[in-house]
Amino acid sequence: MTVSEVLALLEAERDERGIRNWEKLGSGTAGMKSYGIGLTRLRKLARQVGRNSELAHALWQTDTYEARVIALLIDDPAHITRDQAEKQVEELAGGMLAHVFASCDATLAKTSFVVELAEQWVRSEDAVRRECGYGLLYEASKFSGRKAPSEAFFFAQVERIAKTIGSESEKVRLSMGTALMGIGKRSAALNEAALKVARQVGPIEFTSASGECEPFDVAKHLTTDRLKEKLGV
Repeated sequence: MTVSEVLALLEAERDERGIRNWEKLGSGTAGMKSYGIGLTRLRKLARQVGRNSELAHALWQTDTYEARVIALLIDDPAHITRDQAEKQVEELAGGMLAHVFASCDATLAKTSFVVELAEQWVRSEDAVRRECGYGLLYEASKFSGRKAPSEAFFFAQVERIAKTIGSESEKVRLSMGTALMGIGKRSAALNEAALKVARQVGPIEFTSASGECEPFDVAKHLTTDRLKEKLGV
């Protein structure tokens, strides 16, 4: 499939309501155009396109939001390098693309160096890298077996979040909250540690184009009956 063919797919799926919400973002769009298509639909389109590193790199060069999202979704994690990740994190339109780049089952999270990269980025002086680092931590919190980081690694991340979340921007706080939620679902001990921080922080306020999103209550996600049964707490 070519760039033109992907753009034709997007044109056929354009959503006028989504476009109006996009326009409300003003300068937050970083000059990108949009077809107003939601992420769920974009994931289906990405599966239709299939893994293709060459096409991903070409789509990344466009000025269309959905085309760049698909680029992130169809890239091949076996071909992604540290240099590529460092280059792309500089090109996320001020963080507009950070969520798809580093969390939400991100392709980058499937690379062999994801844990090392996450730990490096959460310590970065760059806010977008920190946001992405915590997104990658959330993805790492779902790992099992040999691929999973140690319990001590996750306890250290909970401690870092507790110490720094109060001074972070909205986007980084939201990403930290997501990481905290994921970590708190791994074990009873991590649940206790993460829940303590989540209750201290309280629900995390954030803005959205639609204005319809409630504050992100991490503690609520860590105290469901289903999770308690799973962890034996």
